[in-house]
Amino acid sequence: MKDNTQYAQYLAHKPEVQGFFDPDTNTISYVVADTNTKKCAVIDSVMDFELHGAEVFYDSADAMVQYINDKGYTVEWILETHVHADHLSAAPMLKEKLGGQMAIGEKIIEVQNVFGKVFNADTEFARDGSQFDRLWKDGDTFTVGDIPALVMHTPGHTPADVVYVIGDAVFAGDTLFMPDFGTARVDFPGGDAQEMFNSVQKIFALPDEMRMFMCHDYLPEGRTEYRWETTVAQQRKENIHLKEGTEPDRFKNMREDRDKQLGMPKLIIPSIQVNMRAGQLPEAENDGQVYLKTPVNSVFAKTKKQ
Repeated sequence: MKDNTQYAQYLAHKPEVQGFFDPDTNTISYVVADTNTKKCAVIDSVMDFELHGAEVFYDSADAMVQYINDKGYTVEWILETHVHADHLSAAPMLKEKLGGQMAIGEKIIEVQNVFGKVFNADTEFARDGSQFDRLWKDGDTFTVGDIPALVMHTPGHTPADVVYVIGDAVFAGDTLFMPDFGTARVDFPGGDAQEMFNSVQKIFALPDEMRMFMCHDYLPEGRTEYRWETTVAQQRKENIHLKEGTEPDRFKNMREDRDKQLGMPKLIIPSIQVNMRAGQLPEAENDGQVYLKTPVNSVFAKTKKQ
């Protein structure tokens, strides 16, 4: 039986959680609020990107801004679970309109070093995480209003992934999907199946009754409605890739074999260039135009299917 004493302060608080589903990227962004103090955090926001015309716009983020303003909330934090490869972050736009501090795990520096080389970024691109206001260490704590929050470093999908525990709510990022869809891929640079296994065990050690919120849902076969909320207990008992009792080697072999069959995310090339800069586009070149690079036959070319 779990000893939940260390999590008692988190279980005592139930933040209001509002999800915003973006159908173009299958991403769920969140506004997490302390309704008593009217303070909130935004998690994994989306900047819309039309790939063929290379056009950015803010319909998804504008819906979050409208919701926050309608509720009369004050934004304290704009949180990222990791450098996403499937959507672009709207963090700078949200900070400009609503305030708050932008934060991500400290291992962002490793990701910036890897992809700074992949995209041959020049010296204007700092590889020290300074684009963010706060870099989290594993075990760091903070608050949303009066609600306690905890940062858990959960590498595996990328070296920089973190999970946020805010009150009784767990925001899993890309580490876990809904139980009937499993776990995230580990074949990006710095990904590792054994680290993913270990990270999931950390999540499973949280209290069973904690609510868990996913960053993505992809409608596995047999399901017709998108879902993004489950519990720690349900994940431990039912996750099709990695539930309680799954052997590490079995998971590692399954995950690596499965990843070989996966194609490159549609927006991976623009997403990483923008997200490693905390949601900022690269600086304009001498003609005043902003450019996103497409490296040919790079690390991204290893995947073959869409």
